[in-house]
Parts: sequence; C-alpha cells; structure tokens
Amino acid sequence: MQISSKKDPSVNSSKNWLKTLNWQERRKLERERKQQEEDELTLAKVEAPIPQSNIGFKLLKQMGYSPGSALGKQGSGRAEPVGIEIRRSRAGVGLEDPHKEKRKKEEIMMDRKRRKEEDLMKEFGSRQKSQWQSRRVIINYNKAKAALDQLENRVIVEPQKNDDVAEGEEEEEEEITEEDLHDVLMKLRDEFNYCLFCGCQYESNHALLANCPGTNEDDH
Repeated sequence: MQISSKKDPSVNSSKNWLKTLNWQERRKLERERKQQEEDELTLAKVEAPIPQSNIGFKLLKQMGYSPGSALGKQGSGRAEPVGIEIRRSRAGVGLEDPHKEKRKKEEIMMDRKRRKEEDLMKEFGSRQKSQWQSRRVIINYNKAKAALDQLENRVIVEPQKNDDVAEGEEEEEEEITEEDLHDVLMKLRDEFNYCLFCGCQYESNHALLANCPGTNEDDH
C-alpha cells in the first residue's frame, strides 16, 4: 500500500497565514493557544471525581457521607462540588468578565437606540396627525364662513364633500384656530339651524337637535 505524500491543503494555508503575521501577533496566538490547553486540562482535573484514597473523602465517609448523596444531616446540602470559572483577565474577583461586560454595554446601547427610534416614530406620527387636524380646521372654517355669508343673504349653497388638497395647502398659511371654527359653527346652528357637516338647514332648532349627531366633524 502506497502512502500519499501530499499534505493537507488546510495545514498549508494555515502555515501561510501565520507567515503573514509579525512576531508579536504570532506570540500572542501561541500564548492564547497554550492558555486554552491549560484551561482544558485544569477543568478536566476538576471535573474528575475525588478518589476514595483522598484524605478528605475518607473523613467525609467516616461522618456518614456516601458518594452521590447531598451533604448535611438532612441531606439538604450540596450534592456536587462548587463549580469554578477560569479567569484570564486582570479584573478582580467579583467583577464580571470584560467580554461579558462589553456585550452587556452593547445590548444596553442597542436597547437605547431602539427606544429612541420608537420615540422618534411616535413623535413623527403625532406631528403628522397634528398637521392633518390643522388643515381640516382651516378647510372646515372656510366652508362654514362661506355658508354663513350665503345664509345671511338668504342663499343656501351646500359645501362640496370632496376637498381640494392644493386649496387646503394654500389655506394652511392662515392663522385659524379651533375656537374660530367653533364660533362660526355655533352661529350657523343657533341663528340658521344649519349644520355644516350634515350639509342642510333644518326647519327648527328642535329638528336640528333631534337629527344632527353633534357639533363636531368627528360626531358625523
């Protein structure tokens, strides 16, 4: 049987990659590799059960301990040894691992960024709604004012239902408040029994109150 003399291409590529690094980077990689091997060896020794020849095991056995059972008179203590965590950082005991701390800070920053984006979206939606309401106030005010002028001349012309967007944009520059609109609407109702949103003039104030759902556009 012939043994192939060809080398694994992955090994060759790994060696070529190492050649591209400077001596400081190669030294760092070698140190990390040795630390990882040491950590694996240490954990393997710790996880191995204590032999029965151990002094501590003999003392526990004399006090009634049996392998696999929990400590304590009532058997309510620990059944397994306290676990260990190998720390290669220079952080003191009690401090979190720097990598975990970094990930935690990144998660906090991402959460803050997400909340900020949500607040901006809410603010944008609120601003859009406010602008739409302002346009509606101006459009309805102009309609109500035109209807009032025509009613005072004893001529009734019902306002059109379809709103012209361009007309609304031009009228948005006027300073008209909801109070101004409310005053004109109430004058139409009190003096002429006319509802802008119903689009008709009622025979009497009683008929207006009985058939009109309300004074606002939302009521209709």
